[in-house]
Amino acid sequence: MKVGIADTTFSRVNMGKIAIEELKKHASVSIERVTVPGIKDLPVACKKLIEEKNCEIVMALGMPGGKEKDRLCAHEASQGLIMAQLMTNTHIIEVFVHEDEAKDDAELAWLAASRTREHAVNAVKLLLYPKELQKNAGTGQRQGFEDSGPARQ
Repeated sequence: MKVGIADTTFSRVNMGKIAIEELKKHASVSIERVTVPGIKDLPVACKKLIEEKNCEIVMALGMPGGKEKDRLCAHEASQGLIMAQLMTNTHIIEVFVHEDEAKDDAELAWLAASRTREHAVNAVKLLLYPKELQKNAGTGQRQGFEDSGPARQ
């Protein structure tokens, strides 16, 4: 089994390294990594990891800035990732951490690491243990910050 990692130089945290470390903790998989300049470069990088490097799942890691322009770029990148998933029939786990989600650099680094690690575990489960994800259906899981929990009925 091969997992693809696509990350960016724009990110202020080495999310690719964190993802690889976490993947190796949870599964014996080969890993193919590519680093691109920014988040709008991620869709083609992910598609190439799937089609040219035969990855069975890919993590797309990016850190959009905190300005409105950055939100728009993140949305465009997200749309491209969705298109790449549909074109290849392969999951791409989008892991974006917006700079304005954190109050300072320490929290930003913590959030990027936490969200990346939790999504790496999700990638392993999606690829190797899909029934594990079913156990958490409807439980309000969040990657990075505290889980929301299920809605009260």
